[in-house]
Amino acid sequence: MLEVQSLAKRYGDTTVFRDVSLAVAPGEFVAIVGESGVGKSTLLNCMAGLDSWDAGRVLVDGQDLSTLDDEARAILRRRKLGFVFQAFHVLPHLDVAQNVGLPLLLLQRPDARRVEAMLAAVGLEGLGGRLPQELSGGQLQRVAIARALVHAPRLLLADEPTGNLDPATATRVLDVLRAQARESGAALVLVTHSEAAAGRADRVLHLRSDGIA
Repeated sequence: MLEVQSLAKRYGDTTVFRDVSLAVAPGEFVAIVGESGVGKSTLLNCMAGLDSWDAGRVLVDGQDLSTLDDEARAILRRRKLGFVFQAFHVLPHLDVAQNVGLPLLLLQRPDARRVEAMLAAVGLEGLGGRLPQELSGGQLQRVAIARALVHAPRLLLADEPTGNLDPATATRVLDVLRAQARESGAALVLVTHSEAAAGRADRVLHLRSDGIA
């Protein structure tokens, strides 16, 4: 599903990371940990085609992202990727159901029943009409998970999704994230500094400036 081959990223003369290679299978949950500043979020953005890299390849569902222009990458993300951000990134002027349904709307296939099913799956049944400011942090993160999964992506990327949550809420959010990714067969990649969060993964990879292990 996801293949990263000998990836390298530099900022000027500074190497962020190099020789990063990994593969993630459908339905597999992989956590990437590493020291602050080693480039975990940058690596995740490269996997999504949101950032550029200096050497190597990223393949999503067999498609080499380096062969795509910006528009083609955006279309691929819209169809095949889900992204869960630490800061939620919900739209405050849209209600919960509208936020969750946004990926389907962008694909021109709105589906109210699918949105309702996803809200129920993440434990937010009946809250579709509420605005984001009426929800707790844990509920907002579950909205973000439902939005990332509503269009049945092949690859789910999560950037410190529990970083702003208390431990009990973080555990519940990880439970939902893992269960929904498994149910949909999505490959799940989580970057985190939390050993507790990483411990929930099928595999834990350690990112260093000279590669990944």
